[in-house]
Amino acid sequence: MDPKIKHRLEARAKIIKAMAHPSRLFIVDQLARSAYCVCELQEMIGDDMSTISKHLSVLKNAGIIKDEKKGAQVYYSLRVPCAIKFFDCVEDVIKRNIEEQKMIAQ
Repeated sequence: MDPKIKHRLEARAKIIKAMAHPSRLFIVDQLARSAYCVCELQEMIGDDMSTISKHLSVLKNAGIIKDEKKGAQVYYSLRVPCAIKFFDCVEDVIKRNIEEQKMIAQ
């Protein structure tokens, strides 16, 4: 494999892997609607603050989200709003899989 292609595929895998957790998918979905601080996300998800912070760190390191300090709080938002389009594709795959399973079951 060409090294440039391999590097690009590794970069893609890093981004997809960063979103590969239900809580992180939820965070991305919420940040597509509005910016939130850790405490607000913690309240929505129900995990402890350190777990939410770790999820945010993973997403930030992958370049999916960004943070901005406002007073004493740090607010997170999507760095690339197009990331939410990935969810549409995933939903299409889920629907297609369900349709195929229905056809097999008949």
